[in-house]
Formats: sequence, structure tokens, C-alpha cells
Amino acid sequence: MANASTESMPVTMGTKASGSQDMFNRELETYRRIVGANLMFHREVYDVLRDLLVEQAPASFRFLDVACGDASASAAMLKTTAIGSYVGIDLSEASLRLAAEALEGLPCPVELRCCDFAPAMAKWSEPVDVIWIGMSLHHLPTAAKARLMRNAHRALGGMGLFVIWEPALFEGEDRAAWLARFSLLRDIWSAVSDEEFASMERHMLLADFPETSQTWLRLGRDAGFSHAEDIYLMPNRMGRVFRYWN
Repeated sequence: MANASTESMPVTMGTKASGSQDMFNRELETYRRIVGANLMFHREVYDVLRDLLVEQAPASFRFLDVACGDASASAAMLKTTAIGSYVGIDLSEASLRLAAEALEGLPCPVELRCCDFAPAMAKWSEPVDVIWIGMSLHHLPTAAKARLMRNAHRALGGMGLFVIWEPALFEGEDRAAWLARFSLLRDIWSAVSDEEFASMERHMLLADFPETSQTWLRLGRDAGFSHAEDIYLMPNRMGRVFRYWN
């Protein structure tokens, strides 16, 4: 099937927190520069995701991109797969406008929805084969992470593939030590200014709540997935990719 045009990609508006929206808009350009410089290892992570899709996803799989952002990394990767449909959800209207452009070449129906991902997943009722969350689930407290993972398991109908890429603590490490490790990356992150890096540190202090690898795995098993696996450690050791399936 030919891909939908930009005009036929609906960006469905939902309820948004205006403060969060403003924050996302301010940080959007910095984020895109980080991705372009591969400072967070997006290339490697999305290579891992593509391998998983080839290995486990059915033909014409239905892909749900949770907190999709501008979808640039997802779009580039998915164009080389047997995807059957794509739905992306995100809180930022500015990001979704960029996502519509990035996804234009995807050879399947595409839908974009502007909404908060946790409430959206709580009421999700549409068939889906793969759910992907990249660097977003960690903004929730542990109990809310657990609820979302249960909702993901339900949305997949006890089948399908759930993959997340999230910050991870070392065993025995606390959040303060994890944040201190990030601060040590400043010299490497030359693509961003001192002000931008400081803004990231402030954001992480307020909004990032990583878990240990064992906790991420336990949350998936508790959500109902019979298999939970830690499959990739970022070279800077700040985060990991996990997969869950039955």
C-alpha cells in the first residue's frame, strides 16, 4: 500500500499540560542536535530495534510509537521493514509536525495523535503487534511505570513485542550517582552549549527517574510478560534497551 500523504496523516489533538508543552518546544532543537551527533547512540539503538522487528514481528506488523517525538529515528528504521501500519503518540504538537514530515515515505498508513502517553495507554483498545517506547517511560514514578507496562501487555493481547529504551541505574546505585555520571559527559557533548547542557541537567533532576536493570525486568514480568530481557547497554552506560514478550 502506498504511504499516506502529509495531508492525510491526522494529528489528533488531545488534552495537554501547557507547561510540559512549552518545555518540549524549547528543548526540541537541542534534542534534534543531540540525535544528529549521535550523542545518545540513537543509531545503535534503532539498529537493535530493527533486528528485533525482523526476528519477532509478524509481516505487516502494527507499530505503536509511544512518545514518538519527531519520529525521525523511527521513520528511518521502519522504512526498511515490513511494517503494516504506524501510530505515533506524543504530547508535543511541534514534534508531531516534524514527525509528519519524517514519516511521509513510510509505505503504510500513518496516524499521529497529540496526547499524554500514560492516559492514552490506559484506554488503548486498538490492535497492535509492537509497542516501542524510547527514553520516555522513565519520567513516570515506579508505580506509574508498572501501570503503563500492564496496559502495554493488555494492548498487545498477551502476544506481540514490547520494547523500551530507558535510563538505567547500576545495581546499588542511587539516582544522585546516576545524575553525577551524566554530568561527567560534558566534555564529550560538544554539540551542545554549556547553557543547553545545564538545562538538560536541570530537566533530568526534576523529571528523570531511572530504575536498575533488574527493576526494569521485574516490572515487565509483573505486568504479565513471560519473557523479559536486557538486550543492549549504551556505550556511555547511561541506559539500556529491554524487550518483553510472551
